[in-house]
Amino acid sequence: MKIFRWLDENIEKVLILGSYVVMTGIIFVEVIRRFAFGQQAAWSTTIPIYLFLWVTWIGCAYCCKSRGHLRFEEFRMRLPYKGQFFCMMVDHLLWIGFAVLVIYYSYDVVYLSYDNFSIVQGTDDVMQWWFYMATPVGFGMVIYRVLQNMFEDIGRFNRGEPMPINANQASE
Repeated sequence: MKIFRWLDENIEKVLILGSYVVMTGIIFVEVIRRFAFGQQAAWSTTIPIYLFLWVTWIGCAYCCKSRGHLRFEEFRMRLPYKGQFFCMMVDHLLWIGFAVLVIYYSYDVVYLSYDNFSIVQGTDDVMQWWFYMATPVGFGMVIYRVLQNMFEDIGRFNRGEPMPINANQASE
């Protein structure tokens, strides 16, 4: 159970940090190789771009988890308690609906890349679909985090506790 709790708290951070470190390392090493030795790996400009997909979509899930995503805080703070709760539930449902659409349509891109054995430009055996999987995985994590927040908000509403209107309140 400890491992699952740790993963629940840190999975986005680990995936983002890992992708960012690899991306930065590739760029750093290849810039030195280019200017110091006049050489550069052919894939050194494409793989960091693909890794940025992982940073971006997993980062989206992390922002949903920490409630740091786009929202209308000033408007909500002026609403009555039930209005705040209603708006938060609408937010959660919109996030889930959007994520389902993204997963549905990104599946075709991933499958097409997989089915055609598309490789990353400049490599012999690094498959593009490994990187394209960032979109459905990231938005699957968005759904998971939004559902966590939704159940937490329902519990708060049932207990009569204040709604976490801004990201600072959510982390307290």
